[in-house]
This record gives sequence, C-alpha cells and structure tokens, in this order.
Amino acid sequence: MKEVISLQHIHKSYFLGKQELPVLKGIDLVVQRNEYVALMGPSGSGKSTLMNIIGCLDTASSGTYILNGKDVSHMDDDELAAARNAEIGFVFQQFNLMPRLSAWENVAIPLIYAGVSRREREERAWAMLEKVGLKDRGKHNPNELSGGQSQRVAIARALINNPSLILADEPTGNLDTKTSIEIMDLFSDIHANGNTVMLVTHEDDIANCTRRIVRIRDGVVESDTPNQPH
Repeated sequence: MKEVISLQHIHKSYFLGKQELPVLKGIDLVVQRNEYVALMGPSGSGKSTLMNIIGCLDTASSGTYILNGKDVSHMDDDELAAARNAEIGFVFQQFNLMPRLSAWENVAIPLIYAGVSRREREERAWAMLEKVGLKDRGKHNPNELSGGQSQRVAIARALINNPSLILADEPTGNLDTKTSIEIMDLFSDIHANGNTVMLVTHEDDIANCTRRIVRIRDGVVESDTPNQPH
C-alpha cells in the first residue's frame, strides 16, 4: 500500500500578541491509497486547522507532512499552491463555484492551472460531468442548478485532475436528507473507483458511510477506528 498522507508530530499554534494558542498538539496520522476516512471533532477540536494543513492551505508550526511522497512541510505559498492543484481535489460545503461560468467551465478550472489546452479541457470536463450524472446541465450556470447539482459539479471539478486525495469539508452541510444520501452514494462510487477520500464532518450518519473514523479532540487524535458503512 502507498501512503497518500503521512503526518508526524504535527503541531500548530496561533499567536495573539505574544500569547501562544496551541491548536494541534502532536498529530500522527497515516492514510493509505484508496482509504475512505471521516475526520470528526467538536467545534474547537482542531479538525478545521488539521484539514487546512492536509489540504496545503496552511502549514504546521512543527512536524512533518508527506503528501503522496512529497514533503510539503516547509513549502512556500507558490509551492503549496502547485502541490494543492496537482495532488488534492477539494469539495466544500458552499460549493465554491464561479457564478458567471457554466458547469463545464467550472469543472475545467483546475486544468487551466495545469496548462491543458482548451479543447482537451472541454472534452475532459464534459466526460467528468457525465460521470457524476450531470451531462445535460453542462451549459447551465450555478444559479440555474439545485444544491445537489451544484455539489455534483464541485465533485466533478475535484476529480478532474485525477488527484491523489479528495478532501471534502462538510460536503452535505447545505443539502436536504435525500440529496445528502445521493451525494454520499456518489462518494462511495468515487472510493470504489480507487480514489482516496477524506470527509470532514460533525454528523455521525455521514461519517458512518466511510470505512474509518478519526476523531480529534483538544488538538490530538482521540480515536482512530475502522468502520463498516451503514
């Protein structure tokens, strides 16, 4: 098995003036390729900070983070951005779609940063929309899509670069129950296709769709247990 995420002794502190506020207090975590992991924790537990570090949106104060064989612990902002675009597909609670772009154009955005030609971008974006069941909505703008359709567009965008890791932050937080179930079924399909998926959630029923649940409390890993999806 290949390690996609390897965190060793990750600490993160913020400073208010000279006062140090430790948020993460020595996190060790390994995620292998094709794992399906839920990251849980109450407000203030440090799970959002940890997600930002895993997502290369922030760096640790100390410790080592190896992402798909690359040490990203000490990268500068430009290097982190390049690693993020190459290795990680993000799915957010708020969808984060560009309102003036069509669905297919939103899906294609990461390919622009990757230097892919327009023709190939368009072909790949339409193919990815078909995979998430939205080919018929590809020319619609986000304001013409339902919440569930918008999240499918966001998932297609996350997958377009064939990333090492799909990182989803409360991906059903803005969706009704029926649509949430449909989106979780889609994540199960993505995992079944060989992708590594990490969901950040505070909802037990969402976490129970995954194969492993890591709970963070007070900046440390409180528990790390296998799970049988319900």
